[in-house]
Amino acid sequence: MTTPGRGAAVVTGAAGGLGRAIAAALHADGWPVLLTDLDADAVATAAAPLGGWSRPLDVRDEAACATVAAEAAGVPGGLALWVNNAGILATGPSWTHDAATRRRLVEVNALGAMNGTHAALAVMRAQGHGHVLNVVSLAGLIAAPGETVYAASKHALLAFSLGTLADLRMAGVRGVHVSCLCPDGIWTPMLHDKLDDPGALASFTGSLLTPERVAARAVRLARRPRPVVSLPRWRGAQVRLLDAFPRLALALTPVVRAAGRAGQRRQARRAGPEASGPRL
Repeated sequence: MTTPGRGAAVVTGAAGGLGRAIAAALHADGWPVLLTDLDADAVATAAAPLGGWSRPLDVRDEAACATVAAEAAGVPGGLALWVNNAGILATGPSWTHDAATRRRLVEVNALGAMNGTHAALAVMRAQGHGHVLNVVSLAGLIAAPGETVYAASKHALLAFSLGTLADLRMAGVRGVHVSCLCPDGIWTPMLHDKLDDPGALASFTGSLLTPERVAARAVRLARRPRPVVSLPRWRGAQVRLLDAFPRLALALTPVVRAAGRAGQRRQARRAGPEASGPRL
């Protein structure tokens, strides 16, 4: 178990959406939180009510991640928690993405999280304790149609996280943890413009989560590390079952499409006038 108040927490992609919610929840739980984001002005604004500690960070920059980790390590108790939340989404069949889009998805979602993890581990292994929490997604547990490249990047992050945790244990490191949080679709700006997008159907097949609910689970996970946690838990079991039987998953594609369209319409009604535009 990790203990808040005994070290700093770093959250990437914290200028808005889920990252900002996680930072706020950690702050409320007693953590000194360093908020980072590619957008320096936006992350400074997000950090203002949470202690005002922020830094611009492009997670694709390995040296910049190391600099942030070193700064957080200067807090009494060292660097206790690093949350790799930064991520981007592009939807549609994989062949519709150009090379630059595919590369950016992998660089931010997978390699960026690897950079953050390595920067954090360099500090945590030396101090003998710490926790890396990687925000993966249910898309890391199954091949989500319409979000293929995004899902591939999240599969890579899941494998990297679990393999790194095993490597730590094989090296005799017991006080450093790596956890994966795999939430269902979350109603954040990442999905606000996807209510008419057939490529985003998979994200709407369940009941969309609020950032605050996912952030609350992240705080509990920060306190008690676990290798993989899905939210909600039943959805994790569902997609793992489908992943184990790929022919069944393919046969159910029409069901996924229908459920996703219904979910988009349902969310459009909930979102109200700001979700303008023709409905599917």
